[in-house]
Amino acid sequence: MSDGTPADLFFDAAINLLRRVREEEAESIRAAGTLLADTVAAGGRLFAFGAGHSSLAAQDVVYRAGGLALMNLLAVPGVVGVDVTPATLGSALERVDGLASAVLDTSPVRAGDALVIISLSGRNALPVEMAVNARALGVKVIGVTSVAYASETTSRHTSGTFLKDHCDIVLDSKIAVGDAELTLDTIPAPFAPASTVVTTALMQAVMATTAATLAERGIEPPLLRSGNVDGGHEWNGRVMREYGERIFYRR
Repeated sequence: MSDGTPADLFFDAAINLLRRVREEEAESIRAAGTLLADTVAAGGRLFAFGAGHSSLAAQDVVYRAGGLALMNLLAVPGVVGVDVTPATLGSALERVDGLASAVLDTSPVRAGDALVIISLSGRNALPVEMAVNARALGVKVIGVTSVAYASETTSRHTSGTFLKDHCDIVLDSKIAVGDAELTLDTIPAPFAPASTVVTTALMQAVMATTAATLAERGIEPPLLRSGNVDGGHEWNGRVMREYGERIFYRR
């Protein structure tokens, strides 16, 4: 590492990545926000999926103050985080063929809906199969991934393809293979991952675009307010009553 504290260097790396996605992914962000707005306006439902730490960015847009009430988490038991024991089970399940099919077959996802699939590497069977099968159902798919993995690693799906190959829109997080931004002579491995910071920012940028696009069309975005501000619970109750048929995290 060069001059500066490790904390400074990490912030610099994260800020540089955020600048890159802001500039280089602007068109894709607009397209993704428009796709979600189109889905909402047409009566469709919104879902987000991520495995392992990629699930953090998916969870961040579900039941979120300031977020779209219609965004639902498509959860796969055992892969949504490190709460499963052993934590390595989640990584193993991502490589299981057929798991995505079973999840989609038993989920409320249907034609006309939109699904955001978040996978940093995009190389494992689960996100690839999820995208392929969702599109076959008539679901629009937005992929959030690091495109670099497709040129620097090999796919773990039987097709030899990556998540990016099966999406209507791809958002490239620009994260380097290995997801570690810093190195130090005294530490034998690179460290300080930034994928959560960047991917979460990408997701919130898309959500903001969706809300603004709906408003431009004269449609009030179904947004949630914080339950910790006066009137928040009443506001959220109204939104959930109005859109209850498209909200699944209350059932």
